Amino acid sequence: MSNRLRTAELDATAAIDSTARGTLDADAAQLQALGYASKFDRTMSELENFSLGFTYLSPVVGVYSLFAFALAAGGPPMFWWYVLVGIGQMFVCLIFGEVVSQFPISGGLYPWARRLVGKRWAWMAGWVYGCALLVSIAAVTTGGAPFVAQLFGFTPQPATTTSIALVMIALATLCNVSGTRLLARVAMFGFICELIGAVVVGGYLLLFARHHPFSTVFDTFGIRSGGSYLPAFLAAALAAMFCYYGFEACGDVAEETPDASRMIPKAMRMTIYVGGAAAMLVCLALILAVPDMQSVIAGKDADPVASILRSAVGEVGFRAVIVVVLVSFLSCTLSMQAAASRLLFAYARDEMIAGAKLFSRISPRTHVPVAALLTAGLVAALIALCGLWLQNAVNTIISFASAGIYIAFQMLVLAALIARAKGWKPAGPFTLGRWGWPVNIIALSYGLFAIVDMIWPRNPQDPWYNNYGMIVTAVGVVLLGTLYMIAAKPYDRGHAPAGDAHLLHR
Repeated sequence: MSNRLRTAELDATAAIDSTARGTLDADAAQLQALGYASKFDRTMSELENFSLGFTYLSPVVGVYSLFAFALAAGGPPMFWWYVLVGIGQMFVCLIFGEVVSQFPISGGLYPWARRLVGKRWAWMAGWVYGCALLVSIAAVTTGGAPFVAQLFGFTPQPATTTSIALVMIALATLCNVSGTRLLARVAMFGFICELIGAVVVGGYLLLFARHHPFSTVFDTFGIRSGGSYLPAFLAAALAAMFCYYGFEACGDVAEETPDASRMIPKAMRMTIYVGGAAAMLVCLALILAVPDMQSVIAGKDADPVASILRSAVGEVGFRAVIVVVLVSFLSCTLSMQAAASRLLFAYARDEMIAGAKLFSRISPRTHVPVAALLTAGLVAALIALCGLWLQNAVNTIISFASAGIYIAFQMLVLAALIARAKGWKPAGPFTLGRWGWPVNIIALSYGLFAIVDMIWPRNPQDPWYNNYGMIVTAVGVVLLGTLYMIAAKPYDRGHAPAGDAHLLHR
């Protein structure tokens, strides 16, 4: 009987291995049909792929970083932006899902836009996205420094803030160059820590530390701007908008995920569902646990998150939560750097940048683009390092992070709309069918609204870099990219397919 059982187990294992090999062979054949041969290690499971997107989106990082700003700007109704922005980004996510389902190519926005519209549009979309990613790495690591200071009880200075940011970038780089398996495991660990932290902390605050009724999320506490609450409410949207991107990272590692055409669109949607729910839980719990709302709105309590946690769970509990927050910051950095490196690799593979041979090289041992990873870490570190001497300038550049991501997103959404107008009919396993057109239009409309809301100058009395920093930096990035395109004509190199989406059908 035991021999029969053993034989059955071996047969079952062989069948599973055969199915896995068949999936990998099908993935390789699909990629070859798209014009590429991959040397990546295709071992990232669906849950690990989702974890990468979740840790990039990082609800804990997003909520904790901008809670004080959003609450002071718009009061408790700022909570509703986490619902509204989540819905808007879901429309964007659905368009991304359609595109990656047909074109499961590593590098994200650049190769997808290339197939939808063409080389020039793709180059610029990837350029804006890449610049925003590198700035985001610097922003997240710099934003993690105050939490390190709170954990160890010292006052952060520019030198210590920069040093902490550099250490976080170095740790993320070390993990990333070690290979896809370690990236996946760290992303999974970060996801588990962050989700447990969000559920446990949020649940505890709601059950045992609530100072306000649930109806408080409708109370503006008298906040007005020019006699109206609307401008204040629109300003408070920035926190939620900062929180709801990262799902695209699931597709940035498409060539490292088996059955990517089916798995990645699902992982992208899960990132919005689960990440959004976690962000809403944490935000609601913090709002209702604020002991003195007027003090936060007036700016007297500059760090309400620390005040809430110390009051609710004591100093030991507060430090335990900070450890979870720092894990979230590090895993977020790791995921962003992975996304940036795959984008740089995709450019290099298509010979669209200088140093293409170096950046397109995959390590035969770790199966990751080491040169691209090191470059992504180095550039982000240089941005953070400039803060020692050019703090206002760096703050202005970092303010571009969210706006740049949204601009790049909408370049892809618009590319999908242009391709549909040319006759593109999404041919991947995930499609929206007859809903494609209306979802695409809603996604573009939402994205344009979000960009305008983010870059809109709100405080004429403040220095120009506070009011116009996002606009100036965004225009500067686009102009610099345009000048490079005109001078070097990178889009004329390489022979990878481009602008052919409308010619490919089921």
